[in-house]
Amino acid sequence: MSDTRVDQVRRGLHLEYFTIAYNSLEALIAIVFGIVAGSVALVGFGLDSVIEVTSGATLIWRLRADSSIAARERAERTALRIVGVCFLGLAAYVTYEAAESLWLQRAPERTMPGIALAVASMVVMPLLARAKRRVAGRIGSSALTADAMQTQLCTYLSAILLGGLLLNALLGWWWADPLAALAMIPIMVKEGRSALRGETCCASCH
Repeated sequence: MSDTRVDQVRRGLHLEYFTIAYNSLEALIAIVFGIVAGSVALVGFGLDSVIEVTSGATLIWRLRADSSIAARERAERTALRIVGVCFLGLAAYVTYEAAESLWLQRAPERTMPGIALAVASMVVMPLLARAKRRVAGRIGSSALTADAMQTQLCTYLSAILLGGLLLNALLGWWWADPLAALAMIPIMVKEGRSALRGETCCASCH
């Protein structure tokens, strides 16, 4: 393994450490304020952050095994499967909670911390995803490519979340929050199925 590859793997590890730290904080804020405000979209966003922490931890294991080709391949497959299962589980949870909120007409409270969190993630996540894609391409890691796509997905989820929270806060459209949560479902299912099939969404990443 060349020095260049060693440097890239080290950079990938640093990116995953940052991913875990940022998303742990993001998950804590989103879930706590989501529960307080009764926001299904915000809680779902927080649970997505938990998935990213899981993915980040798996990628650290994968990158640390980079010197062994056999271990590297096993870690690649395991990382994709873990992410896939988590995504499908999250999709089921958000579907249930959003449908229940619409059925019961349960209005969430306005949550400025949630809005601020969505804005921050729309800034941080694209930069992090780009850095991961660059490292993934240089070391040829399918798992890191998938992880980069998941990070990019967080940007889309942040935009959907922000739209729902703002419509509720500014116009009082309570139904915008659960609808925003439901809008996340097709993305979660698509990425979950792709990961379980061992696909890496390379086209989307590029």
